Amino acid sequence: MMQLSVIDFGGVPDGKTLNTDAFAKAIAAIEEANGGTIIVPSGDYVTGPIELVSQLKLYLEPGARIRFTDDFEAYPATRTRWSGYECYGFHPLLFGENLEDVTICGEGTIDGQGQAWWDIANGIKQDQWFENGRTKEIREKNDEYVGALKTNVLEWETQFLRPPLLQLLNCKRVTIEGVTLERSPFWNTHLVYCDHVSVRGVTIKNPADTPNGDGLDIDSCSNVRITDCHFDVGDDCLCLKSGINEDGRRVNRPTENVVVTNCTMASGHGGIVFGSESSGGIKNVTVTNCVFIGTDRGIRLKTNRARGSYIKQLLISNIYMEDVFCPIAINSFYRYGVDENNPDMNAPHAIEVSEKTPIIKDISISHIMVRNARAAAAFIYGLPEMPIRNLHLSNIDVEMTTDPNEEGGEPDMVKETVLKAGDGMFIRYVDGLSLNQVRVETRQGSALTISDSQDIEVLQFKMKHLHSNIPVISAANCKDFSINSREYQRDPFRYLQTDDKTKVEI
Repeated sequence: MMQLSVIDFGGVPDGKTLNTDAFAKAIAAIEEANGGTIIVPSGDYVTGPIELVSQLKLYLEPGARIRFTDDFEAYPATRTRWSGYECYGFHPLLFGENLEDVTICGEGTIDGQGQAWWDIANGIKQDQWFENGRTKEIREKNDEYVGALKTNVLEWETQFLRPPLLQLLNCKRVTIEGVTLERSPFWNTHLVYCDHVSVRGVTIKNPADTPNGDGLDIDSCSNVRITDCHFDVGDDCLCLKSGINEDGRRVNRPTENVVVTNCTMASGHGGIVFGSESSGGIKNVTVTNCVFIGTDRGIRLKTNRARGSYIKQLLISNIYMEDVFCPIAINSFYRYGVDENNPDMNAPHAIEVSEKTPIIKDISISHIMVRNARAAAAFIYGLPEMPIRNLHLSNIDVEMTTDPNEEGGEPDMVKETVLKAGDGMFIRYVDGLSLNQVRVETRQGSALTISDSQDIEVLQFKMKHLHSNIPVISAANCKDFSINSREYQRDPFRYLQTDDKTKVEI
């Protein structure tokens, strides 16, 4: 296959010269040759947007940096999927659509220079209005395109549809390997409608205060392998999605058949996250052998009464977490991205089940060790009309913070603000729960508080360091509840406290 250097097409790696034409000419030569490799030698290459082609390998040598201009006018309106909606937005910085056999690899860095984009986004949220030729162009295209789809798009004006650093749309046989991707204007790496994807040995970085600074978003993709990667970002580290609300259900394309292994997550809002844009469905996912340090949540599922569809058939194991807010958060009442004027969205009572009702089921989480969690050991909250079903938690060992000054916070964002600090597991609206070989040590409160649930099996659940007059398990309004635990047999009154609606079989 042909090998070309971007230098041969006029590339100047001086950190000042604009190399947009050099990259475009090199890529055109590869396309004409029906495939090949573009080599980016060591140096600092400033460029506008780069559009990839099929049968292309973009190889960054050690010391190479592709640095995208922060001139917004360089990025024309382009059809994309933005935060779950098909629409027009700024052209992604590194972009490919309808391609096959695309590889981005090497030991260099791809830098989105996101600060200028973040400043505008933060300013708009403070009512500092911004408009230029591109934002006007995007708005006009969306008035026509999105209006025809009758899509309820939230937050567009406050985000002004910033582009991801890397987006591949409807591509097959994608490989991303070895490179560092950093400082994205919006999400860092966004793969949409892709099939047969391999992400290996990649480092993804965004500052902690990056607005919407997700690391890797897998969006309505299938047959994906993510291995040996490192994430240090300002939002969700690795997130699986599949479109949002009516638009996601219209496209109806799930994220499925995903394997994640041997990854490290440092900071971010979540280690491995599912949703909340899950309206095309998420299924058949395994996550194993990972480390989460300082992420707000560890394993996180989030959806709500607008999303519909399902998150199911997840197998998560062998995870170590430290200094997280909440190790396990499964939330069907996620409060963002909903119509606040619709009283059904946050109604505490059951409402009629419809296509908007989300389903979470068939989840196995095992062999988890957590140290110094700050808010709650787990926060699991289904819907009264659609409880979380068939949830298995086994071989889990959690030690909450012992710091008396730790203020904690929200284990997850539900319909009402719930604050926890050093607490145990909080579970509500689950049908089919097993807890096997679980230890939770709290700073305060019970190890498990469960309510409005049924078909519960507790096997060897314990808390060694008891608090005065506080039971290990507190249960209310639960049915078909069975316990088999040595700790209960030793001291049933200190182990379990129930209300008169809860009947327990020992």
